[in-house]
Order: sequence, then structure tokens, then C-alpha cells
Amino acid sequence: MQYVLAIHGGAGTIMPGGDEEPYHAALREAAAAGESVLASGGSALDAVSAAVVALEDCILFNAGRGSVYTSDARHEMDAIVMDGIKQTAGAVAGVHSVKNPVLLARAVMEKSSCVLLAADGAERFAREQGFAVTEPEYFASPARLQQLQRAQAAGKGSMLDHDGQSQAQEPIDPDRKFGTVGAVARDRNGHLASAVSTGGMTNKRPGRVGDTPIVGAGCYANDASVAVAATGTGEMFIRSVLAFDVAARMQYGGASLGDAAHAAVHEKLSKIEGDGGIIAVGADGALAMPFNTTGMYRASVREGEAIKTAIFA
Repeated sequence: MQYVLAIHGGAGTIMPGGDEEPYHAALREAAAAGESVLASGGSALDAVSAAVVALEDCILFNAGRGSVYTSDARHEMDAIVMDGIKQTAGAVAGVHSVKNPVLLARAVMEKSSCVLLAADGAERFAREQGFAVTEPEYFASPARLQQLQRAQAAGKGSMLDHDGQSQAQEPIDPDRKFGTVGAVARDRNGHLASAVSTGGMTNKRPGRVGDTPIVGAGCYANDASVAVAATGTGEMFIRSVLAFDVAARMQYGGASLGDAAHAAVHEKLSKIEGDGGIIAVGADGALAMPFNTTGMYRASVREGEAIKTAIFA
């Protein structure tokens, strides 16, 4: 049985003149981190964790180090992991001192009886588990802070990732880019897993939680059907339970992965004016990466093949 891996770094709309190569390079690096686990016989869960850690460590993406600011100029990050073997999951919301929130989410899954821990409770759990406290300066970014200041000066509410940054440096329209990172994988034993991480939305209300840490909304994995990782307007993904919707169409309706993923994004999500996309890998190794924006940062690799990256449709 061949392994397969897909990752995403957020969805958005095309704009001309952007420098795409740094994003392609970062996507290749993250995909390579995940693939190295699978190639050595590692689990899908270990692979998606490694890939998302690499994306969290890259300042280009809105997760971990590159997270955007809330309205009070702080960082509140969410993350989740889900193992398809028994549908075990762990998630955190509103954490601010953990370098790699996805690893804390995995600790919640493996070392607690909880599925989701939030805010101070998640921070306390991190300390109990020996996670090093990361100072706010690690997440500080002049560009992200200016992004917040422009939003507040203009009297705008929550803004999408990179809104207001120099358009000449962005291959995705800064007004229509959604900031989340994620990974899905099938390992050589046929097991599936998914992981997602995000810094949320610029100028978001403190305490706001999107779809990322919600099982069935921004993330889902079940060995019987599919592993899904989402990116987009979080409230719409929650309302439509979109990640689970893909699995339900497959398990209960007999749909193929391609048909199920397309219907979930282009019919169900679009019907309620939700924007974004998903990456998904089926139990049979099929891949689907639909999105209803013009672009989505993404990469995929199948055993024996080279890593492929893409941004636009």
C-alpha cells in the first residue's frame, strides 16, 4: 500500500505580479518533512504532525510563528489533530505561548481525557506537559502588526490573512486570503490522519474560535472513509460541518472522494456564501483538493513520485 500526503497553507484569490517562489519552496519543505516520516514507515499521524510543524515554523503562513494579531494586539492560536484509526482527536484554542500549537493538540489527544482545551486551561496543560513557554516576541511581526493597525485605523472588523500588505509581494490577493495550514495523509498501513493549525483572523475579537479546532468542521479523519483539512471562512465551515460532510457523503451515500469533496465545497459551502477549500485523502489513496477561491497554497506527494506544489487553480 502506497503512502500519500497533501498539505495546504491557506486559500485565496489570484492577483498578478506576486513572488510565488518563496511559497512554493516553503510548501515543498513542509511536504518533504511529512514524506520523510511516511517513507521511513512512520504513521500518518506522525507525518501530518511533522508537516504542520514545518508550516507553523514558517513566517509566511498564518499559524505558529506567522500568526496574525487579535484586536488587542496579542496572538490566539488554534490547532487540532485527528487519528483515523479510532477517530481520536485533540485540539486547543486561544493559546498564546506555545511555539507549535499542533504538538500541544496532539498532547491533549494522547495525554488527557479531553478533546478540546481552550485559553488558560490549555496553557496550564502545556506547562504540566513540559512545553517551554515561548515569549510573545517569537510571534511578533512588523508586517502583521501594521496589518492590524491599518485595520483598526480604517474601522474594519476582522480581516483575512495578509489584508493590507504590499500587493507586489503577495501571489494571493491580500484582501481574500484565508490563513490556516493543514495536512492529511495515508500511511503504508492504510491509516489516515489530519492536522490543522491557525492564528485566526487579523483584528479578530479576543476569544473568537473558528472551525480549525472543531472536529468535523475544519478537520476530520476516519480510516473507513477520508481525512480532511479545511481552510476558509471558519464560521461557515462550522455551520456546514464541512469536513464531516465529505465523509458522510462517502460512507453513507457511496460517493467517490472527488464527487464528495466537490459537492461539499462547490455546492454546500458556496450555497451559504462560504469561501475556502479542503485537502482530502481517501482510504483508497485518492486525493482531492477543491476550493471555490481562485487559489489555494497546496502540495502533494505520492510514494514513488515527486512533490508537487501549486497556488492557483
